[in-house]
Amino acid sequence: MTKLIEFSHSFLSLLSPSLSECLACGQRGRRSAWFPSLCVKCAALIPWISSPRCHKCGRHVGCPDCTRSSEPSPIICNRSAVAYNSVMREWLGQYKYRGNERYAPVLGIMLERAYQMLSDEQESTLPAQPKRRSSALPLPYRRSNAVPPWQADILVPVPVSESRFMERGFNQAERIADELSRRRAIPVMPLLIRTHHTGKQSFKSRAERLSDMKHAFAPDPSLQDNYSEWLHSSGLARPVRIIIVDDIYTTGSTIRACAESVRMMTEACGYPADIYSLTWARS
Repeated sequence: MTKLIEFSHSFLSLLSPSLSECLACGQRGRRSAWFPSLCVKCAALIPWISSPRCHKCGRHVGCPDCTRSSEPSPIICNRSAVAYNSVMREWLGQYKYRGNERYAPVLGIMLERAYQMLSDEQESTLPAQPKRRSSALPLPYRRSNAVPPWQADILVPVPVSESRFMERGFNQAERIADELSRRRAIPVMPLLIRTHHTGKQSFKSRAERLSDMKHAFAPDPSLQDNYSEWLHSSGLARPVRIIIVDDIYTTGSTIRACAESVRMMTEACGYPADIYSLTWARS
């Protein structure tokens, strides 16, 4: 009788995948429509950034960093999917430090929302186009074969140092860039290398981070020729639209350092660049 009950439970679980174990809380419950590995309760905890208060860095609250800085920035703007709170810290910790790769598709779907926000904003600055259906669709965003008016040309993930790569076994920025690439058909080009290990930035002050990031990145010499060939074969009659991808935007020092290296690399090939950044979270 006991075996029959166990078999019945196993059979019912196959018929009811919506009650499978949630990736985040581990409980069995109804799955989210947009995040099949999450239950509806955990999906409801996601702190989306839908209306950034700072249009430069994408922060959801007042931003003293952008208002007090008079230095020109190599990026046009940053957009982040979520606010970095305790729940998001736990999710990232599971993925980044504990190696739970099941979080990669979840973070990728979330990053796509930030991309859609950026795309919609940049599209609004283009010359008037024929009216089309709104792209304000629920997650995951539906895609069509039509080329959108505004589309990024390449995604460039922030590189990690060799010691960090050996420690984790992967580059989290490159992984989430790959997820976005699959969903939006934008090529990923890891154009940069990290010239020296800068240590964990979360324990440092803003001034220390800014100092650490100076000359921390450089063009990958093994990809310079391939990048130049790609640029010359692209046929672009406008600046190259480049998006720097990372997991978290804190002071922006990492993003800006990467953007500056990519800009110099692109201009050395004879092409101007419009550089943006996307991060999964904004602290």
